[in-house]
Amino acid sequence: MLEQRDDKSQTLMAKQLSQADLLTKNSGSEKLNTNPTEHKQSSRQGKLKGSKVRRRKLAPPADKGVHGQSSFDPSLYINRELSWLEFNQRVLEEAQDQRHPLLERVKFLAITSSNLDEFFMIRVAAIKEQILADVVEYSPDGKIPVQQLKAIHQRVSRMLKEKSNGFWNDIHPKLAAAGIHLLKMNQLTNEERQQLADLFAKEIFPVLTPLAFDPGHPFPYISNLSLSLAVVVCSPKGEERFARVKVPDVLPRLVQIPNGDKPSQRFVWLEDLIKENLGMLFPGMSVKESYAFQVTRNADIEIQEDEAEDLIHSIEESIKMRRFGSVVRVKVEDAMPQRIIDILTENLEITQDDVYHLKPPLGLSHLMSLLKLPRPDLKDTPHHPSVLINDEDGDDIFSIIKRGDVVLHHPYDAFAPVVQFIKAAAADPNVLAIKQTLYRIGKESPLVPLLIQAAESGKQVAVLVELKARFDEENNIGWAKKLERAGIHVVYGLVGLKTHAKIALVVRKESDGLRRYVHLGTGNYNPDTARIYTDLSYFTCKEDIASDASEVFNFLTGFSNKEEFKKLIIAPVNLRKRCTELIQREIQHARKGNPAHLLFKMNALTDIKMIETLYEASKAGVKVDLIVRGICCLRPSVKGMSENIRVISIVGRFLEHSRVFYFSNNGHPELYCSSADLMGRNLDRRVELMFPVEDRVWLEFIKRETLDAAWRDTVGARVLDANGGYNHLKPMNGEPPSESQTFLMQSRIKQQPKKAVPRESPSQF
Repeated sequence: MLEQRDDKSQTLMAKQLSQADLLTKNSGSEKLNTNPTEHKQSSRQGKLKGSKVRRRKLAPPADKGVHGQSSFDPSLYINRELSWLEFNQRVLEEAQDQRHPLLERVKFLAITSSNLDEFFMIRVAAIKEQILADVVEYSPDGKIPVQQLKAIHQRVSRMLKEKSNGFWNDIHPKLAAAGIHLLKMNQLTNEERQQLADLFAKEIFPVLTPLAFDPGHPFPYISNLSLSLAVVVCSPKGEERFARVKVPDVLPRLVQIPNGDKPSQRFVWLEDLIKENLGMLFPGMSVKESYAFQVTRNADIEIQEDEAEDLIHSIEESIKMRRFGSVVRVKVEDAMPQRIIDILTENLEITQDDVYHLKPPLGLSHLMSLLKLPRPDLKDTPHHPSVLINDEDGDDIFSIIKRGDVVLHHPYDAFAPVVQFIKAAAADPNVLAIKQTLYRIGKESPLVPLLIQAAESGKQVAVLVELKARFDEENNIGWAKKLERAGIHVVYGLVGLKTHAKIALVVRKESDGLRRYVHLGTGNYNPDTARIYTDLSYFTCKEDIASDASEVFNFLTGFSNKEEFKKLIIAPVNLRKRCTELIQREIQHARKGNPAHLLFKMNALTDIKMIETLYEASKAGVKVDLIVRGICCLRPSVKGMSENIRVISIVGRFLEHSRVFYFSNNGHPELYCSSADLMGRNLDRRVELMFPVEDRVWLEFIKRETLDAAWRDTVGARVLDANGGYNHLKPMNGEPPSESQTFLMQSRIKQQPKKAVPRESPSQF
């Protein structure tokens, strides 16, 4: 049975070879022929159950670019997947940075691991689907799927080796020196091993289920990201048998070694404890070998919105299918012999290239649990955000907003005023209606009870809960049902579009009539992430923005074909068009000989048309400064194309999440904040908001804190070069190193205003 290669595995290998043949045919020229029409795609629509085939359309060379000639030159673009891996490399470098406290370095190492898991579940899975579906589709840099897989494998292999070396040669011994011991079973005393054996018998053994694999037992199903042991046992007759034992994810991965009544900071890995006691699971058999492995499956679920009578039911079913997605990667401990690997590859329907050999432990994302230890000496000093809006002097939050717009920069400014905004609206008898969008709100949201309270007090409450927020679907379904049970009008968004916009609207009855108060943000309504993500909040009661906010909710909850708004810019209605117009305006200033400057901050830049427009701006003489935290497909510093473009990325204590777009506009600057990145999905397939900040004081405040500060950062900032590599930004002219996030935290310690008064400019920035 084990000698027969699975059909799907054979299919994938055959299609990879087919695409490899295509590469051979193109090997005579320096660059691939990027015209998709040269290679007809198969009519076969290969599709995996519970997943979808992506068919991104790229402009072939025949398309006219920004100057009326072909602009589709693969050499001008950085591969999206490899750019993301470079971002994860920057996160890994933070784990290696000796400046950070030890447990913060552990945190970055754990984030690197969990990031890679999601990368394989979504991005690598999509590429494999293309291969199975006979899709010969070129990425912007001219790579077909099989090339991308090869490049990913090579880059990830180097990263995993570097991560493992960093853990074992640096972090692991430093943890031990600090009194946090991650031990092997053979490092324990006999007494400790017996104590753990007793613990195993009482609390672990009852949870375990050994699953045999033989002609009478099919190969067991292995769920996504589950850690397992491949066990070889021998019968009394000397016959070898194979079994799988799942390492239960309902138990702590790091098991504390008993230390009497005293708290212990000595641990063993759960899988090692299970290995030590496998004999209890296989009585009458001898355990010959055991090796850990971990499976990663395709988790990019497809939701058939247009066919679903009940969207919640459809998503619930799709979530279940996530467990059954095709396998895209298997991590095995490096001691696993080839004969065991062959069993896994043949039965999990993968190739040898999908197997990554690692020094155990596997799944270092579980190291995040160490941050719960009471070791403040090994963590960052807690940051206490300033409270920019404080109504303790008798002014309610609506009076403060009525006096003038308010901007908060999280996490340097507390997120509490955003919660207070909804809390005040729920309790105020003069408030008639509350409307809000919710994308990722967390498991313990303070906002949902407030919205329920408002509805129960007779207010009109309407909430859009985005059920399709990836990996938050189940959580959001729970909140949606709770809101509906309270009688709140709940909508799930528009068919085919995710609603990613962050907006809340409060309608209040006042002495001079109805007044609308609006909150707009770049981040989610989630107090937990607001403590670790940098984002912007904007409060206003200006009539033009408030009127647009009402139109946005009508667009979300009803039927609307409105294409122009007074102030707000909406995707997919007009955000792409307006962004292009604003860049083109800067180009016209440059062509007239006027100073022209674009200064953008975002999480990702992948949209080809927007990149081409930025290239056009550079060629026209516009200075283009980009702060792109993650993926950047634009290639800067290319002679004759992007010489005027600089790109930096900042990875630090806080996740840089705010999106800010600044246009110098010949001395009349305009600044916009947005929920959207410059990606095709944000511009064309999501409901997004971009809003202007017109008050000059707040405009300068945002520019100073989010844009200027980043470009003065010579600690956390890295500069993207033309080859796709990142190098640390260095201090100039003997200046001392400066870190933007640290400076902004320190500036808040000195400035603790009680009311919404714009701060004076910090001297350094």
